[in-house]
Amino acid sequence: MPKRVLTGTVVSDKTDKTVVVKVERKVKHPLYGKIIRRSKKYHAHDEGNAHKEGDVVSIEETKPYSKLKTWKVMEADKAAS
Repeated sequence: MPKRVLTGTVVSDKTDKTVVVKVERKVKHPLYGKIIRRSKKYHAHDEGNAHKEGDVVSIEETKPYSKLKTWKVMEADKAAS
């Protein structure tokens, strides 16, 4: 089974070897039809503490590292300006 890959923005890098990534998706409201944004935060493993707040990164689903961390940072897509 292929691993899920998501793209989001790093919102916190305060903990050691961990970043919090906010992933946004757009969905259509079931009644009104308006496109609205939904977001979720994921804790991802960042081995080298290489990513900072504002970086856009891709994360990949992995085996659990801890209670909250089941994702790993694959690569940085681009730096925030």
